[in-house]
Amino acid sequence: IHTTAGSHSRVMCIEIMGNKAGWLTLYAGMAGGADIILLPELPYDIKKVAAAVENRAKAGKNFSILAVAEGAFSQEEAKMKRKEWTAQRAAAGYTTATARIAKQVEELTGAETRICVPGHMQRGGSPSAYDRVLATQFGAYAAGLIADEHYGVTVAMVNRHVTANPLADVAGKTRGVPGDCDMLNVAKAMGICLG
Repeated sequence: IHTTAGSHSRVMCIEIMGNKAGWLTLYAGMAGGADIILLPELPYDIKKVAAAVENRAKAGKNFSILAVAEGAFSQEEAKMKRKEWTAQRAAAGYTTATARIAKQVEELTGAETRICVPGHMQRGGSPSAYDRVLATQFGAYAAGLIADEHYGVTVAMVNRHVTANPLADVAGKTRGVPGDCDMLNVAKAMGICLG
């Protein structure tokens, strides 16, 4: 995407899964070199987003990459009830937050803007060595739980230790990106716009 954005002098808005929590978008944006990352936990100001694109252009950078969580919403929408802003989006003909953001960025900056929605195809692929070791750790721990007849829990890594967590504590609960998240601080220190 960087190569295409740079060779065509475009703004690329990449929609990443994350309707209620922006973890995937935050980490994918950081790993993929996004210039702007928009998360559901941080309602964005489209004028700040456009300014970040324009500032990059003034600095001689002919493209920008936006990592957009599918659940991202604006500061104006944050003041509304969900039914109100979803109805407003539908009336405007936007099927996704990314489509709306791309259109607004293009209108505000004049920069050619494109959307990419990798969707669920990004969830595939070969596991890394870390993934394989983690799966082995989780599997061995889960087998031990079964041997001990300890049920109703999920296996997780907490502070670099494999643990059992009661399903009642985690099932059906969304854990959003907190405002003091270390990765958000890293993004800010790198000059990434968070809207």
